[in-house]
Amino acid sequence: MSFADNRSCPAGPARGRPRSEAAEQAILEGVMQLLEDGVPLAELSIERIARTAGVGKATIYRRWSGKEELFVDVLRTAEPPDPELPGTSMRADLIVILESLRQRGLVSRSSAILHNVYAQMKSSPRIWAAYHAGVIAPRRLLMLDVLRRGQRDGELRSDIDLDLANDMFVGAMLVRTLMRPDGDLPEGLAEHLVDITLEGLRPVSSTVL
Repeated sequence: MSFADNRSCPAGPARGRPRSEAAEQAILEGVMQLLEDGVPLAELSIERIARTAGVGKATIYRRWSGKEELFVDVLRTAEPPDPELPGTSMRADLIVILESLRQRGLVSRSSAILHNVYAQMKSSPRIWAAYHAGVIAPRRLLMLDVLRRGQRDGELRSDIDLDLANDMFVGAMLVRTLMRPDGDLPEGLAEHLVDITLEGLRPVSSTVL
């Protein structure tokens, strides 16, 4: 897997990317190259990454405090980007969030590299903690914000435990993507899961938006 930008440059003086951006891209690609070569996460030292990327160790440390933060950014680059929520209704936002989880599931299934990295990451408390703080926790807060707005706007019953509701929505998709690798991830799955779950959480007098 490579994240290199192979687009041809227009005629005229070659300006290229700013040095800092080019160096950061080289570092991210260097990590992925090492992973593709089968190097375990535990053996990826900053020195080895710097040598592969053709930069100095100081260049890496100017951008990341250590390899844990660097790995999180590598995974962010490899995963589909976080979605932009439409904001038209709680239901619409929930569908977009769960669809992004479905897309990540498809990517991790199709990439042996990512599947292996996720498995190794969970065995490293420091890397997992960095990934949780930088990726999982913000996504969870985004989901909770959507549910709070839905509750405020009458799309969700006022007596619902929002933290538990969060687990119900996200957990259903994660079971299908992570714990059931043989389970289908068809288009429309996100909408189906949201509507099934909302059946028991929506105020009795509310209608589907």
